[in-house]
Amino acid sequence: MITPEQRKMVHRKPESLPKATMTTFSEPRTVSHLVNGEEELRVSLDDAIRIALENAEVIRVLGGVTATSSGRTIYDPAIANTAIDQARGRFDPRLNINNTLGLNETPRGAFSGAPPGAQIVGSENDTYILDGSISKVNPNGGTSTLRFGATRSDIDQGIFPLNPQVNHFSELSYVQPLLQGGGIGPNLAPVLIAGIDTERSFFQLKDSVQNLTRGVIEAYWNLVFARTDRWAREQQVKQSEFVVQREEARLKHGFANIADVAQAKVSYANFRASLITAKSNVLQREAALLNILGISPTEVGEVIPITPPHRERIQFHWEELVGLAETYRPDLIELKLILEADQQRVISAQNNALPRLDAVASYRWDGLRGRTPAGTYISTNGGEFADWSIGVNFSVPLGLRQARATVRQQELIVKRDQANLDQGLHNAVHQLALTVRNLDQFYEQHDAFTITREAAQINLDRQLSAEKANLVIILNVLQAIASWGNSVSSQAQSLTQYNIELSNLERQTGTILEAHGVRFVQERMRFIGPVRLGRDASYPSSMIPTENSERYPAGDEPAENSFDLEEPVQKTSMLPFPWDKPANEIVLPEISQKNRNRADEVLPLFIPQSVDRVETTRLPRRIKTEEDTNATRK
Repeated sequence: MITPEQRKMVHRKPESLPKATMTTFSEPRTVSHLVNGEEELRVSLDDAIRIALENAEVIRVLGGVTATSSGRTIYDPAIANTAIDQARGRFDPRLNINNTLGLNETPRGAFSGAPPGAQIVGSENDTYILDGSISKVNPNGGTSTLRFGATRSDIDQGIFPLNPQVNHFSELSYVQPLLQGGGIGPNLAPVLIAGIDTERSFFQLKDSVQNLTRGVIEAYWNLVFARTDRWAREQQVKQSEFVVQREEARLKHGFANIADVAQAKVSYANFRASLITAKSNVLQREAALLNILGISPTEVGEVIPITPPHRERIQFHWEELVGLAETYRPDLIELKLILEADQQRVISAQNNALPRLDAVASYRWDGLRGRTPAGTYISTNGGEFADWSIGVNFSVPLGLRQARATVRQQELIVKRDQANLDQGLHNAVHQLALTVRNLDQFYEQHDAFTITREAAQINLDRQLSAEKANLVIILNVLQAIASWGNSVSSQAQSLTQYNIELSNLERQTGTILEAHGVRFVQERMRFIGPVRLGRDASYPSSMIPTENSERYPAGDEPAENSFDLEEPVQKTSMLPFPWDKPANEIVLPEISQKNRNRADEVLPLFIPQSVDRVETTRLPRRIKTEEDTNATRK
């Protein structure tokens, strides 16, 4: 049957393919529906790292507000490790055995005395052939071979000296390349290259796990900042909502104008929009953390980090950082391994550019055994018939153009990879310097934003006090609310960035795993598979991760509480004026001694020094005033 040409694209329907299980528990949380019925997840940073490592069959890396596969899996080094045995297989003994049974019937013409004077006759030849060999290649490239064989033939019809007869032989030979193909270096180069490729795969996996650990830390602190920022925006909404209610009450009783109310409502709406964005950011950061941890976004409810950020400045020695990066960064180690593998390829290429010169030697024992026409069996004695040979074989392509070009190519590749290693070292130093600068910047910014937050708190108190006394415009109060919320957010962001950059510094030096008590079993016990082996055991996945060392002290409260999240204005100071009383009975509330002291400090900021009293530019309705004729102006 001849199969026709394939001229159509054939594909199965998607619903006919095997079903894959997608784990889901409930609907995801959104800004409008923050409760999905699942329990909250309180997690410390150490626990987050531990969970990520346990679920790291495929290594994930953080990318913005999501996590994606790095393309590395825990199976990659084990897969690469098999190439070593494949390369070593060239030196394993090889056994070949051939058995053949056959019957040959060959017709031939023969003269006959009867007409037509000739006839066709034939003979049967039953044969059995046994041919075997054992060969072994040694690290020097030499090949030792032991061959043996026997051929038995039994011919029917005819008279022969020996029938049946058996020819048998044994042969021992050795071929040693003297130039091309000879030497330990060129012959072991493929094994060394396979071992280097396994090391590369391992350090690529380690590099991905380092990125995973750093991504978990970054996602964790990003969530801490997002929750702090959300709290600050909630406080801004509460304060601005109170200002709107206050201004509407003042407008109702004639102590404000429509512009002040509109301004307050605009600010309130903007603060609400910012709060929605902050809530959405919290959900996005939660999803990013759960994604890199390998947890379904619908498996848990609210994620609450409980590890407070580190606040102390850590000093580093620049020379030690550079030394650690040069020694332990997996990407630099990989570049070094690539250079080593290329040097081994140069050795192989140089050997292949040599002429072929082989020394050969062989010794053969031949024997014969058979039955004579008298029915007697006779045979040769051992070693009675022997052959031997010794010599040198030489061959070379004239010019060696292809082989010499391969040598030049490999030598240039070594130069290129050396340049890549130098560039990697150069880039590592710049990345370290950038990280050190960022650490200093974020810590200094945290100190500055801490002072800014304290000043913003004082400014907000003073603006509210002055606004109660009708000494400032409403825009100043709204600006104070915005400045206070921004200062809280900026303070939290700078500190979380500082903590993220600390982990980034460990990542840049290649020591982030060791710093968190994470070590690969292969580095400690020098094997790629698990301790227990079974028919169904999968080497990498059967090695269950143990707990990493505790590094970050965890608390009982949400991590954002470490930023002193207290309402900026006490409720007693936010009570509205009694506008529901008749106009002639309105009495402004007494200023407490604390607020009076603040007012004494703040009033000079808003009252021109050239006047001794404040006059309103717009008189409230239903309130009459009389000018004090006894007052004198300065």
